[in-house]
Amino acid sequence: MSPNGSGFCPNFHHAVELVGRRWTGVILRALFQGATRFSDIATAVPDLSDRMLAERLKELEAEGIVTRTVVPATPVRVEYALTDKGRALEVAVAAIARWADAWVAGDRGAPSNASCPGMAATRADAA
Repeated sequence: MSPNGSGFCPNFHHAVELVGRRWTGVILRALFQGATRFSDIATAVPDLSDRMLAERLKELEAEGIVTRTVVPATPVRVEYALTDKGRALEVAVAAIARWADAWVAGDRGAPSNASCPGMAATRADAA
């Protein structure tokens, strides 16, 4: 509940808007599964444009969920990693994956009998 007693929590609203932005959840999943370079993430998320990936990564970095490290090599490499704050989202993303596996079907209404490969197979499921 919010401090004003209205039941609206601005922190919850911000979190849902952040994680619920288009492509953010699948970018997080790619990072949970070990993708670190821009090209690794882009490969793991088909149909995601480079412009949108760069935008989402900047947002996640600004929120303290992802760190961006420039590796001084030839050629220069940029690597992305989840912070502790970002890794803490793994449980929530895994819960959404399990819900999607159980309830989201092709017709978007009935429970699904088919699961997506690797959908709920995150380290959080093993916990």
